Amino acid sequence: MRYGVKIVFQRLLGRDIADRDVAVYPDDTFLVSYPRSGNTWTRFLIANLLHPEIEVGFANIESLVPDTAALSSRTLKRVSRPRVLKSHQYFDPRYPKVLYIVRDPRDVALSYHQFHRKYGFVQDDHSIEQFVSDFVAGRLISADWGTWAENVASWFYTRGQGPSFLLVRYEDLKRNTELELARIARFLGVNPTQDVLARAIAKSSAERMRELEQKQQNEWIGTKKHRKDISFVGQASARIWHQKLPATSVCVIEKAWGELMVALGYELSAAAGTTRKTR
Repeated sequence: MRYGVKIVFQRLLGRDIADRDVAVYPDDTFLVSYPRSGNTWTRFLIANLLHPEIEVGFANIESLVPDTAALSSRTLKRVSRPRVLKSHQYFDPRYPKVLYIVRDPRDVALSYHQFHRKYGFVQDDHSIEQFVSDFVAGRLISADWGTWAENVASWFYTRGQGPSFLLVRYEDLKRNTELELARIARFLGVNPTQDVLARAIAKSSAERMRELEQKQQNEWIGTKKHRKDISFVGQASARIWHQKLPATSVCVIEKAWGELMVALGYELSAAAGTTRKTR
């Protein structure tokens, strides 16, 4: 009873974490992805694109591209409009405009495993094989956002062809950052010069983000209370699963989500009959 009263009181005061209950305005744009799909990098790219006069870092990213799962309803209502908001939510019909970042789930699994270790959700000896099993079955701490496939499909198949939806693959963003960021800029209604694009990309590099994390990790809600020996900014690589993900785990992911992966342009190794070494 006491817990229930506390929740009601927090909501009345606007102190509850917004997340699924965030107030949505007609001029909002939501940057959405399943966790560990490149959302934080894209937040930096967008913040540096829209605010070239500001030194963007972890200390101020929440005021520039706020995280709906980290901030209160009251705080988010105070953000100047039009807002670009980060979200990991599955399909919400209220979101007027959505930029969705998708990443190969085989790479997501590796990155998310490290994230779970950093946040203490699993122990260091928790095997990647067991983690992938839980990842596919929806037994992770992020279960309320659905599995990778549930989250991606909920947006891809409902909004995929609409003008208010832009799908960007992490791998394409890595391969040709300037081209993909220009697409994102047009979607956001801005027309940056080549110099602005280049500066935004340079100021959002993985190397610079790692440096900023080291300097500001005690100032950012995403890192200040968690272990410091594992970086929040990961390897920032594409197709790393080829070297690091056991073949059995690759097969588990492809068997569960192969049809959706193919629809998104990801080649299935199992279907191609390739043989790879495990770690």
